[in-house]
Amino acid sequence: MGKKVVIYDSTLRDGAQGEGISFSAGDKLKIVKALDEIGVDFIEAGNPGSNPKDLEFFQRVKEIKLNHSKLVAFGSTRRKGLKPEDDDNIKSLLSADTQYIAIFGKSWDFHVTDIINATLDENLAMISDTIEYLVGNKKKVIFDAEHFFDGYKANKEYAIESLKSAKKAGASSLVLCDTNGGCMPKEIAEITEHVYKELDMTLGIHCHNDSGVAVANSISAVEAGVTEIQGTFIGFGERCGNANLTTIIGNLQLKLGYECLTEENMEQLTSTARFISEVANLSIDDNAPFVGRNAFTHKGGMHIDGVNKNSKSFEHVNPSVVGNARRFLMSEVSGRSTILKKIQKVAPDIKKDSPETAAIIARLKELEHEGYQFEGAESTFELVIRKHLGKYKPFFELENFKIMGEKPGPGEEFGSYAMVKVNVDGHIKMTAAEGDGPVNALDKALREALEDFYPELKTVYLNDYKVRVLDSNKATAAKVRVLISSTDGVNEWTTVGVSTDVVAASLVALVDSIEIKLLKELEKKIKRYF
Repeated sequence: MGKKVVIYDSTLRDGAQGEGISFSAGDKLKIVKALDEIGVDFIEAGNPGSNPKDLEFFQRVKEIKLNHSKLVAFGSTRRKGLKPEDDDNIKSLLSADTQYIAIFGKSWDFHVTDIINATLDENLAMISDTIEYLVGNKKKVIFDAEHFFDGYKANKEYAIESLKSAKKAGASSLVLCDTNGGCMPKEIAEITEHVYKELDMTLGIHCHNDSGVAVANSISAVEAGVTEIQGTFIGFGERCGNANLTTIIGNLQLKLGYECLTEENMEQLTSTARFISEVANLSIDDNAPFVGRNAFTHKGGMHIDGVNKNSKSFEHVNPSVVGNARRFLMSEVSGRSTILKKIQKVAPDIKKDSPETAAIIARLKELEHEGYQFEGAESTFELVIRKHLGKYKPFFELENFKIMGEKPGPGEEFGSYAMVKVNVDGHIKMTAAEGDGPVNALDKALREALEDFYPELKTVYLNDYKVRVLDSNKATAAKVRVLISSTDGVNEWTTVGVSTDVVAASLVALVDSIEIKLLKELEKKIKRYF
């Protein structure tokens, strides 16, 4: 591969500022693991002093062993009139206990005088004092020059001076930020090239997509000397979003010869993007380059004929290199090799041309048509495979259930109740439970009914629950997809259910979740026995 480009992901901080996104600390931990597994170099994890969730996250993330990624705490320069050691924001950054800290400071004179009401010299002192203090505390500091390109166009000398202050204070890299997202690729390239020649320093680029060219701007900056790309993994963020790292990585590595990820990890680009979208409870644009559902989709006529003869006739790259799959809409032939890998985890002897493979692919297509998606719910996918291969026996049968709710009185919360009847090898058990909503009540009642038979379920609890409306044009009659994440304190797994009834969809996912736990426990016992 060619020159290395460092990938710096800001999904957990900048991405969290997008409308409709509210990451829990658990969500953030899942995304950190996914980004580390695919080989992202830096993960900007948030501002530990901004809210209790980020503070909780920085405490919990210390328990995770990262194999590749470096965590970065994010915050601003000291406030005017304060020493760094007296600034609560700086204290919180140190408390995060990360090796790297990203500090943003003003590089546009307008923002200095009219927004933070400081003098130009004072702002430079805020930058240098903060970085010197953090470096003195043995931290590596990345300096984000906020609004740099607007600042450069308004007052080139001052914008450059802000970078020089950061460099002199000991910053390890300087990031040029198109914070308003208003620049064009040509001016990004010209300004970046000038900065690179003048400062002779490791540079990064941080682009927003307000003009629809954040990806192009980022690539232009790399060609002008930048070696660090900031963005969010699938492009979401405030306003029109941030530079989309999946698109940038695909273009830099596959088209321009730069090294962003290992070839093996490039094959996880699509699955990682879809996993993050599920955690964020947002859909990836079907037409997204490289990782979108339609990125390698062909519909009839000479296109399918051409691709069958030679894929490069209508595909700019092979979909397998980014972990995506070619789809022929008329013939419904797609993804066989990808699915085969997952089948072979259950049954290693199954081959690509085995009739079982074709049958499972057909069933998966039926389920996808109904609204199922398995990228973020591989546990349900495993059950589908097992059922078709005869490697599945249900641990229990849910014979009946009933949900009830009551109107709360003044000052009372809405109450939900569930009754369930289960059959375990001919033994009947009925239980009832109260919960915070019908799904929670159903979950409690179901597990309580089964715990006498399967005491290992006492450690299992739901740690995430997401609902996505699949056909909103049908209003309250719309079909929904429910994803449930469960954990036993050691392992975590996700299951999915689809129905026009949100409780029914939830029940499918709940039952699958319990079945997966019991299946894994059975496999452990078999391994110990043999």
